[in-house]
Amino acid sequence: MTKSVLEAEVAIDIPFHDVDMMAVAWHGHYCKYFEVARCALLDKIAYNYPQMRDSGFAWPLVDIRIRYVKPARFGQRVLVRARLSEWEHRLKIDYLILDQASGDRLTKGYSVQVAVDLNSGELCWQSPPVLLAKLGLVSPCSD
Repeated sequence: MTKSVLEAEVAIDIPFHDVDMMAVAWHGHYCKYFEVARCALLDKIAYNYPQMRDSGFAWPLVDIRIRYVKPARFGQRVLVRARLSEWEHRLKIDYLILDQASGDRLTKGYSVQVAVDLNSGELCWQSPPVLLAKLGLVSPCSD
């Protein structure tokens, strides 16, 4: 796996409909910003949500943590970085939101997703071979 596969970055302009009367982004929208970066990361390995479903697995979110450092404000351009940090038994993705102009850290956090077999509804205790193949860790034909 190369670093370019493990990380993705997206730029987001904080829209008016995401802010409160003080022009500060409402805290709940940070999950949405994480999701945009998460999808960009999953696209890099060709295993975004449609491919997950087609491979027979759902990957529900089971944990998310957010640490707010500085507020994002209306019209501010932010960079949201997503980095895959664990993949053997779960998907753990670390996030960092930066002000694009200054590079100041605004927010950091992580999310955890686990594989669930769509046919049986059973939780998988390790990541399925299809994910490891997408990451280049095993052959797509191995069990």
